[in-house]
Amino acid sequence: MDIERERGITIKAQTVRIDYVAQNGEAYVLNLIDTPGHVDFAYEVSRSMRAVEGSLLVVDSTQGVEAQTLANVYHALDADHEIVPVLNKIDLPAADCDRVAEQIEDVIGIDASEAVQVSAKTGIGIAETLEAIVHRLPAPTGDREAPLKAMLVDSWYDAYLGVVVLVRIMDGVLKKGDNIKMMQTGAKYGVDRIGVFRPAMTVIDELGPGEIGFITASIKQVRDTKVGDTITHEKKGTDTPLPGFAPSQPVVFCGLFPVDSAEFEDLRDAIEKLALNDASFSYEMETSAALGFGFRCGFLGLLHLEVIRDRIEREYDIDLITTAPSVIYQIFTKDGEMVELHNPADMPDPSTIDHLKEPRIKATILVPDEYLGDVLKLCQDRRGIQMDLTYAGSRAMVVYDLPLNEVVFDFYDRLKSVTKGYASFDYQMTEYREDNLVKMQVLVNDEPVDALSTMVHRDRAEMRGRAMCEKLKDLIPRHMFKIPIQAAIGGKVIARETLSALRKDVTAKCYGGDATRKKKLLEKQKAGKKKMRQFGKVDIPQEAFISALKMDG
Repeated sequence: MDIERERGITIKAQTVRIDYVAQNGEAYVLNLIDTPGHVDFAYEVSRSMRAVEGSLLVVDSTQGVEAQTLANVYHALDADHEIVPVLNKIDLPAADCDRVAEQIEDVIGIDASEAVQVSAKTGIGIAETLEAIVHRLPAPTGDREAPLKAMLVDSWYDAYLGVVVLVRIMDGVLKKGDNIKMMQTGAKYGVDRIGVFRPAMTVIDELGPGEIGFITASIKQVRDTKVGDTITHEKKGTDTPLPGFAPSQPVVFCGLFPVDSAEFEDLRDAIEKLALNDASFSYEMETSAALGFGFRCGFLGLLHLEVIRDRIEREYDIDLITTAPSVIYQIFTKDGEMVELHNPADMPDPSTIDHLKEPRIKATILVPDEYLGDVLKLCQDRRGIQMDLTYAGSRAMVVYDLPLNEVVFDFYDRLKSVTKGYASFDYQMTEYREDNLVKMQVLVNDEPVDALSTMVHRDRAEMRGRAMCEKLKDLIPRHMFKIPIQAAIGGKVIARETLSALRKDVTAKCYGGDATRKKKLLEKQKAGKKKMRQFGKVDIPQEAFISALKMDG
């Protein structure tokens, strides 16, 4: 994908099949899956891990262990994987394999004495890596004679072939022309073609135990193929399905609205197609007084949100307005009920609320020693509670308990800027905890702008409100009438800025004469401005929505 090339990251897991003749002369077939590393795509990682027997843990021998390396190792250990550490980029002058191997042992706790040293750029160590896969990772087990049991690992839509399904065969054999059944949905299909990626699509006759390949079966919609489902033969199939995957839980929510409301149907099509290929992306329709029709979408994190937004704008050519990202809050009413709040604009009447709980995360940050002070200050400013601080060589590993709503907007950007890009950051959800949270509304010309409603801590509400009003004053263009910009909690205004009106010099044609004549003209203009303000509509530009929500310092 273009976005993968630009950002230098993996977003979608990719599979490939290699025929390899080992040094002992035996021929092997290797099925490899390249997974993303970023925390927002952890769902791709966990399901790829379930489809294979072992992992290569690739660590940069100049940078050392990153925070997300830890998270992905835990995914591999959960899947009972054998792990082979690989130290990459040994051709660079800054490479220090001994230090990084020691770090792997200290931070992760895996024996790195036999780590393979590789340079993917020059090709050093590739043969040793393939030998390590053959000899140190277990071969897949499976019974060809048993009833078919295949795991549905991924699926995507192809304009020519319909839905393409990626499968890992556990037991049995899958052949072209077989009639298959999805065990979760009960849907039945005939297999049209079977193939593998080498890395181009190559059609073959059958897939046996341990093999990973694709099938097409005239499936019309990707929603018919649930990731983690078990595929078996329609007749004489297996009775016991595979355990499958727990559905992913969205963490961050935001609204996506088309700039031109006529493009709503195009946006619906684009979102449906993207959701087909991304099981961790959820959406539902919503309407907004200011922005019209759009969708409320759930993501696994901010990078996930940015990638989806960029893909819609590029691949489908739709200009979008994105509302403030928000997290799920738990509202406990005085009747003892618990309601989930996805959008701050939908908050119920405060008099019915007993207390609010917000999601907390455990954040792990690995940072060079010289930037540690800035990182600790950033975490404290975001209401963090320090849990742990240890050292692995010259890098500090800081563990903080942070509120998720302070992290979702620009925490990652701020972290990268205060550490000059050297810090790495990973997090996992821990619990919901009660705190003194309030809904802050922004009023422009006395009209609430629901896209700018946010949940803030009461102690910081005034500071945030003032900063937001000052920013909007610079971002909203001046109109022919005076515009008040206010931040309010409930009925109480906590900050205000006034955008002055553009004025025409109505007294220009008066030369000399009585001062009452000028006064009369100014009063007339004033009355006109008052009337205009009453009926005038304020246009808030698209940039204002995003810029107003970024908290700079």
